[in-house]
Amino acid sequence: MALFVKVDQETCIGCGACGEVAPEIFDYDEEGISFSLLDMNAGAVPVPENLVDDLEDARDECPTSSIKVEEEPFEVEDEAV
Repeated sequence: MALFVKVDQETCIGCGACGEVAPEIFDYDEEGISFSLLDMNAGAVPVPENLVDDLEDARDECPTSSIKVEEEPFEVEDEAV
């Protein structure tokens, strides 16, 4: 079963927990807000099987529940032109 991850950047407080627990999955932008390194937070690339435990630990550690994990890719949001 594939898992997909995306950070809700509206609720992320940049506490650093996810990057500490899963540095191969999460990084921070210039404002300190987390994003998924796997696909620049699109939620379209499956998490490698060897990183699933780290992903689940990071999700559990997130104080704002900003790490969203689904079994299907997230829908790509259309950007306004």
